[in-house]
Amino acid sequence: MTEILRRLDAAWLREARLSHLLAVLDGAGEESRVVGGAVRRAQAAGFKAVPTGIEHGTITVVVHGQPFEVTTLREDVETFGRHAKVAFGRDWKQDAERRDFTMNALSAARDGAVYDYVGGLADVAARRVRFIGDAAARIAEDYLRILRFFRFHAAYGEGALDPAGLAACIAGRAGLDQLSRERVRAELLKLLLAKRAVPAIAAMTEAGLLDRILGGVPLLASHAKMGTLEATLGLAPDAMRRLAALAVSVVEDAERLRERLRLTNAESARCASMADGWWHISSRLGEREGRVLLYRLGPGRYTDRVLLAWARSSVGAADRQWHSLATLPSRWSAPVFPLKSADFIGRGIAPGPGLGAALAAAEEAWIAAGFPDDRAALAAIANATVAGLPAHLPPRDA
Repeated sequence: MTEILRRLDAAWLREARLSHLLAVLDGAGEESRVVGGAVRRAQAAGFKAVPTGIEHGTITVVVHGQPFEVTTLREDVETFGRHAKVAFGRDWKQDAERRDFTMNALSAARDGAVYDYVGGLADVAARRVRFIGDAAARIAEDYLRILRFFRFHAAYGEGALDPAGLAACIAGRAGLDQLSRERVRAELLKLLLAKRAVPAIAAMTEAGLLDRILGGVPLLASHAKMGTLEATLGLAPDAMRRLAALAVSVVEDAERLRERLRLTNAESARCASMADGWWHISSRLGEREGRVLLYRLGPGRYTDRVLLAWARSSVGAADRQWHSLATLPSRWSAPVFPLKSADFIGRGIAPGPGLGAALAAAEEAWIAAGFPDDRAALAAIANATVAGLPAHLPPRDA
């Protein structure tokens, strides 16, 4: 039986574009909780309808530039993992019962009436993430729901995980191996950004789930500390930085994650950069050495590597020396190497390997000198570089 436990007075429900769409979908005697004829009514109203998942009964309706995903009511005819055979229907209760969690089965009508068929409102009030019906059955329909269970708890839950749900996740953990790595990656990165990611990740580790995903031992302490450091420094939560804190110690770890999670080239390179020599960084690194590292890495990768080293250190987020090192990019911007090819060609170095070697040697001398920018210092570096070239790279006029 349908339960209308309360009416929703929310600004998003009154938003003009959504209200307009719901009004159109409400035509011809239909409910605005979208049914099969929505495509024709949407187009007749002048909206753009994009068949983004038409085989699943889903279209995207664009209203004044804002996309809305609209799906016909469905019920499962057969289920075999994620690839269920569904029939389109008109029964809201059956549609609700095929979803994953009780809070995801709530629906709101255009007048603000909230419909609850599975106890979702009570679970929302208790901040409890609970599977609909038999948890094992819901998981067998799509094993990604194991990860979603922990992500939703991290984002919306409080207290202990639902015991029945946790037990079903552990029992079904072998099903994680059936999932595409792209889907696992997307879900894990969302989890790492959730408000209570730290206890959720710890719970996954205790349940024997996380090592199955990462293929290595999770580093829970540095993962927890990374979130604290980001908050202390006023940095936005960063999924790749948190992933590295959780699972990367050496470059080989980054390579393993690239394969297991189908990381993009940029994500993989970033993890590898964090892993490359973070253990050489400590709070004893002075301003001069910090500037050299910042120049070589650039602000983004410098921050990544310093924070990883700090997260693996024995001191807390209040340490002043680490704080000074981590915030160096806000105080100093690395200059551009001012010497050019012309400076060495004019001193007799012919274009070719010798010129490249001269530029590289001069840049190292300039870095060692503290990044000077006055003409006399730069001329002295250029002259000394030409004078010190090895015999097999002679000046042009030799």
